[in-house]
Amino acid sequence: MPAATTPAAVAIGEAATRLSEFTVVDVRSPGEYAGGHLPGAYNVPLERLDQAADALTAAAARGPLLLVCASGNRSARGCARLAARGVEAATLDGGTTGWTAAGHPVERSAGARAPWPMDRQVRLAAGSLVAAGFVAGRFWRPAHWLSGAIGAGLVFSGITGTCGMAAALARLPHNRPAPGAVPFEETLTRLAA
Repeated sequence: MPAATTPAAVAIGEAATRLSEFTVVDVRSPGEYAGGHLPGAYNVPLERLDQAADALTAAAARGPLLLVCASGNRSARGCARLAARGVEAATLDGGTTGWTAAGHPVERSAGARAPWPMDRQVRLAAGSLVAAGFVAGRFWRPAHWLSGAIGAGLVFSGITGTCGMAAALARLPHNRPAPGAVPFEETLTRLAA
């Protein structure tokens, strides 16, 4: 089994200076992307990265790929998944949160409002379900199993680096593409060209 490697991380200042050299790929949900992304970034949600592998391979052949998310965690996972396919990519250290904190501009879809980052949505949903299971368990003992199931899911998520709750939340309307957003298939065509 090959050893896991840490993807290359590009500092925000370097990324700002070299932005035109990169093909920037934002791996957040379409809703997060619409709320503000690096200029010129393509939206390929992390859960659809495998579908985009051929287009990303073509883009990487033309120049360096820079994967971006809110903080750098999802983009690092994306880099690792691409590396397993032989595609080299770097992650933006600090993500869009660090990018905007450094005063760099972001593009927003017209009329889009920024949803909470996915990790915050997961924490709210998981915490709410655990609390609901605890309270309901005071009146109906089997309800405690809800808290246990959520805890087990979080442990599984931590071990595997995947998150079923995030995948489910990504399907909610506020995390879907904004009206007028570029369809995923067109994004793939643009990346491959």
